[in-house]
Amino acid sequence: MNAVDFSQLSPKNVWQHFATLCRIPRQSKQEQQLRQYLQDWAKNKGLDTYVDVVGNLIIRKPATAGMQHKTAVILQGHLDMVTQANRGTVHDFSCDPIQPILENGWLIAPNTTLGADNGIGVALALAVLDANDIAHGPIEVLLTVDEEAGMSGARFLEENVLQGKWLFNIDTEEWGQLYLGCAGSQDIEVEQTLTYVPTDAEQTAVEVQVLGLKGGHSGVDIHLGRGNANVILAQFLQQHLPELQAHLVEFSGGTARNALPREATAKIALPKSKLSQLDALLQQAQTDWRVQLKGVDEVLELRAQSLDKVVTEVIAREQQQAWLAALSSCPYGVAQMSQALPDVVETSNNIGVVRLNREQASVLIMVRSMVNDELEAHAHRIQQHFEYYGLHSSLAPFVSGWTPNPESAALKCLQRAYQDTFQIEPELKVIHAGLECGIIAEHYPDLQMVSFGPDIQGAHAPGERVKVDTVEKCWRLLVAALATVD
Repeated sequence: MNAVDFSQLSPKNVWQHFATLCRIPRQSKQEQQLRQYLQDWAKNKGLDTYVDVVGNLIIRKPATAGMQHKTAVILQGHLDMVTQANRGTVHDFSCDPIQPILENGWLIAPNTTLGADNGIGVALALAVLDANDIAHGPIEVLLTVDEEAGMSGARFLEENVLQGKWLFNIDTEEWGQLYLGCAGSQDIEVEQTLTYVPTDAEQTAVEVQVLGLKGGHSGVDIHLGRGNANVILAQFLQQHLPELQAHLVEFSGGTARNALPREATAKIALPKSKLSQLDALLQQAQTDWRVQLKGVDEVLELRAQSLDKVVTEVIAREQQQAWLAALSSCPYGVAQMSQALPDVVETSNNIGVVRLNREQASVLIMVRSMVNDELEAHAHRIQQHFEYYGLHSSLAPFVSGWTPNPESAALKCLQRAYQDTFQIEPELKVIHAGLECGIIAEHYPDLQMVSFGPDIQGAHAPGERVKVDTVEKCWRLLVAALATVD
């Protein structure tokens, strides 16, 4: 493994901008520092900038000589990134820079997320603004906020501000493909106030953990059948707490609604005499899950650690039973494959974040679907599931999907550029993930949109990586397309 020297990567202008993004913190809802830096940078280059009411940054660059009559193109990405780190990794995403390495042609953040999603797209757009040796018509760069934690930047995007007619969204993760549609989504939050009661006998505190799962993107990776730490832990606790004469004290799993939960931890109270039985049950459950997840996620661990202190209060038994039963049996993962689109997930959900403690009792679930009616129906099914156990929930605002338009002129421009530059035909795809295109279309219904990007693996999880040579290919494609815009 080698520390990366960005100056040695090509195209140099793109990687220099990505290096800047690695240095400046950009958690969702905390993009102010990066936005201000980029606004100042653009102004110093004589470019027009505008920040809308929700915090999206728009930067405009005039056409090069002889290209003023060309269709204005919007280059779009999002400023924020998912912030995840491996257990034991000390990294403060509010101030610490990302530390990538170069390994076998991939740029990798070994123990944190890299932010290639969507830092590479942002860097490509900034490189266009920075370049003085490429031909293009009028350019607008739209950099949205909060894409990863609610898409509020796209949802509250100002109307009548964008001037472009085509939009290139640079936020997909498979080189060789052009995307022209995506899933819609809706968040469900289940909440209840917990009651704590005294234990009926002296019991010791033990921490039970699920570790070692791969995690990943809750849309792009949902079909892979990876383990969900929240479900695995809930099922173990529901099945075995009674025979251990144990009680639940706290439960914490997952960090984001759109990331498959890699880890979950529960604090339980049980008699010391049951510790060896607990260890044996965990060992058996670990073996069973490794068999079930063989070839997918079989390195998971289930383990316990005694906290060597007495517990005096636990979650009331009725609430404990309701939460664990609901979490254990809730649908998760792929709900239905598409009948119209081969090998495309139509509907899914992710049990992303669970918090059961004295301050809060909540579960955050993200539902996705290519079909709006089915999205609504599946969200209601999950609500009814929790309602059965006396657990009430609320729905966040619906996030629109993006309906494909295979006849758009913007798509045909990128197809021609791809064929001319690489002499191969790109695949046309739809993605079971939330791109901002569908939401932006609500504000600007006449926009013609296409999405593309480099090879990115492990987005939303530590170890996220981007294939370096595909970033250069994306740059070549973008330059070729901009030069041939109608």
